[in-house]
Order: sequence, then C-alpha cells, then structure tokens
Amino acid sequence: MSHDISTLRKFVSPEIVFGAGSRKTVANFASNFAARRVLLVSDPGVKAVGWVAEIEELLRAGGIDYVTFTGVTSNPKVDEVMAGAELYKSAGCDVIVAIGGGSPMDCAKGIGIVSAHGRNILEFEGVDTITLPSPPLILIPTTAGTSADVSQFAIISDPVRRFKFSIISKAVVPDVSLIDPEVTGTMDPFLTACTGVDALVHAIEAYVSTGSGPLTDSHALEAIRLINQHLEPLVKNPSDSQLREHIMLASMQAGLAFSNAILGAVHAMSHSLGGFLDLPHGLCNAMLLEHVVAYNFASADERFKRVAETMGIDTRGMTMATVKSRLMERIILLKRAVGLEAKLAKLGVTRSDIPSLSGFAMQDPCILTNPRKSSQRDVEVVYEEAL
Repeated sequence: MSHDISTLRKFVSPEIVFGAGSRKTVANFASNFAARRVLLVSDPGVKAVGWVAEIEELLRAGGIDYVTFTGVTSNPKVDEVMAGAELYKSAGCDVIVAIGGGSPMDCAKGIGIVSAHGRNILEFEGVDTITLPSPPLILIPTTAGTSADVSQFAIISDPVRRFKFSIISKAVVPDVSLIDPEVTGTMDPFLTACTGVDALVHAIEAYVSTGSGPLTDSHALEAIRLINQHLEPLVKNPSDSQLREHIMLASMQAGLAFSNAILGAVHAMSHSLGGFLDLPHGLCNAMLLEHVVAYNFASADERFKRVAETMGIDTRGMTMATVKSRLMERIILLKRAVGLEAKLAKLGVTRSDIPSLSGFAMQDPCILTNPRKSSQRDVEVVYEEAL
C-alpha cells in the first residue's frame, strides 16, 4: 500500500495540567526534573501583582533553590534573552520556570536555546534551526491568549531591525504547562480583550491554514466557539472566574491548533507591525483580522463558512459573498464590543512605512501556510486597507 506523505500531520504538545490551582504543582514538576537551581523568569508587572513571590514561595517550600530574572519587557528583546541566559549560566541553573504572558514565556524559551547552544539568539531565526535540547522548561501563563505555553513558537524582537522574528521548532515546546485560570484574574479589561482576540486569530488562522488537519481542526473550532460566546461577557465582568476558565481553555485549544497547523498572513503582518511599533501583539492582530479574512476568503471559502457558523451565523441559503460579508461584520462587532477599534494610522503607521512592513512580513514563516499565496504587493494592499 502506498501513502501520500503530503497528507501526514504531526501533533506536538507539552504535558498540560489545566485547572484552578495547577500553578501550585510547580515544585513537584521541578523536582521531577531533579532541579538543583531554577531560573524563574517573569516581568515587573507580574511581579508587582504578586505571582512571582508566590512561585518563589512554592519553590522554597518544595526545597528547590532558585534565582529570579524579571528583566523582560513587552515583546522580549534580544538583549533580554542574552542577559537571562548569562544569569542562567552564572547561577548554575538547570531548569527554567516562567510565569507571565507571552513575553516572559518566549524569553524563557530563548534563554533555554542560548543556554544549550552557547550562541546568540539571533542565529536561531527560522524553522528547525535548533540542534541541541534546551533545559527542562515549565511555563505558567498569566494571560489567556498568547498560547506560548503550549506552542512550538518563540517570538523575539530585534530592536536593530525593528522586527519580531520567529523561532519554530518542536524543541521549544515546553516540557510542562501549568494552565491556571486563577492567575488571569489580575488582567485588566484591555489586556483581556487583546489576548482574547489573539486567541481568536490563532484559531481562525489555524483552521484555514494549509497545514490544518483533523488533529488541529477540532481544537480550532472549539476555541472559536468559546471565544465568540464568552470573551465579550468576560471583558464586561472581569472578575467572573467561570468566564476566565472558558477563555483560558479556548486559549489552550487555539494554541494546540496553531502550534501544529501554523498560522497565516495576520500573524506574519502582525509580527512585522509589533516589532516596528512595539505594540501589544493582540492589538496588532485585531487591527488586521477582517482585512486578511477578506483577502483570503475565496481561497478557503468552505472553511471560512464553517468559521462563520461557529461564530453563530446561520449561513443557510447564503451565497459565499454574503457569508464573507456577515463574517467580517461579526468580527468587527466583536472587536468593537471589547474595545479594540484602533486603526493603524491612529497608532502611527503611515503609507511610507508599508513597503518596509510588508518586506518583513514576507520573511515571516507564517506567510508560508496562509491559504492564499501572497506577493509583497498583496501584503501592502492589506496594510493600506487597514490604515
């Protein structure tokens, strides 16, 4: 019997512990890796709300020595990764724990790569560039949206190029992800909205990606359903623990989907935009989403129709043109309801910036699995429409 290997799909995932209080198992997992000293990675905001101190106490109670690195900013920078790796080495660490949003988690992944190879993180841009295993990595997400805690992506900013580059490898999938909805309770409504829309884009792009398949489709569609139903109520009622659990679950499922199906033009363009202006990643995605949907729709119309249905649109009797219109309307309505109506021009993008932004977007690996093949001019037009 012959097999068409082009239809084969792999699926990678960390060990996941999901549920309220799961963060409290961190010392147990560190002990399972025979940790002598943990590098605890986070950022000043997460430290300020008390989560870093709690993880430090849990490690102490479990008899685990540690050193803490909180020198991470939004959109983690090359020099922050290198500083963290130097501390990891000088302190004699052998396990990495990160608590925070996408920035500390991506920085922790980068620290692991540098610590294993002894080379600059810039050398690992691209797909499958990692040749040595990283130290054991335990991630505890404090936001519901980035999904860095389950994905084979690490996104690092290079301030010299004003560009966010991707490292994609199963080697950066963490060993353990402790997904605890309780820690998302310290997010404000704006961050809740940004990360929730980020997860929605993960799910939509994974579902229409050329790398999608049955192992990712179910996760993507369930994430879309959960976000469509629960994100707006959560932004209005941020203290509702049940809503937070729904969105945290959606973020996890969207992450499992996109980590394995990869993404598309929204993320390729968003990475370029975020590196250029140092904006929140979810906000960049929100500004681009409906414009990329319009651009891609004809290349994956049946899949976008399923997305529309999952977002509560009754498509019976509709032409595809109407489905496209209604889906874009629903996306715009959801963004407006959660307060993400900003346009590129309002945040400082000009027409003269678009050729450079588009050039970087065309270098992003996510563009390769976009359902519609894109030229640089295609990407420029979408940016122009989003102004």
